[in-house]
Amino acid sequence: MIEASPLSWPPGKPRVQYPTRSHFRTTHGAACQFVLGEIRRLGGTLPIISTNIPLRKDGLPYATYKAPDDRGVAVYFTYRKQQMCFACDKWDIIHDNIYAIGKTIEALRGIERWGTGEMVQQAFKGFIALPSNSPWDVLGLKPGSSSSEIELAFRDKAKRCHPDVGGSHDQMARLNEARTELLRRSA
Repeated sequence: MIEASPLSWPPGKPRVQYPTRSHFRTTHGAACQFVLGEIRRLGGTLPIISTNIPLRKDGLPYATYKAPDDRGVAVYFTYRKQQMCFACDKWDIIHDNIYAIGKTIEALRGIERWGTGEMVQQAFKGFIALPSNSPWDVLGLKPGSSSSEIELAFRDKAKRCHPDVGGSHDQMARLNEARTELLRRSA
């Protein structure tokens, strides 16, 4: 399951160890609007901007949030019935990473407009978001978490994935399997 907060980094994508300063001149709100606009113009739907910025109950970030240590951003959306993921942690400010993803999508849209659209299809094959089968990823935990952390993560995710609150039976089944597997390993 992809979540806006905490960051849902795509499995298998390496992380940048030392982010650098960018030369972008943007704000958090402007960067989000830019990337969402580029996704819309591309024909993408259901965008999710995933970061470690804490969110209010309405899904928007708190106005006075303290920048988290992890500046990574993963943007998920659906394009031609496939889930895509663009992730960036090269820059030391979250909104610069969001903006960089928007610029990448803008460039890919340009390729399509310039008459070489088949290249876009080839490029997008590398951005297909592959679901993680790791029980650690399903519960959003790091390997080696304690049984109490496993239970806490399970309860937190179950509040959103249970069919009674808008989730699905498949989501709950994955959560239950992940919890059982991790508790078995930690015993």
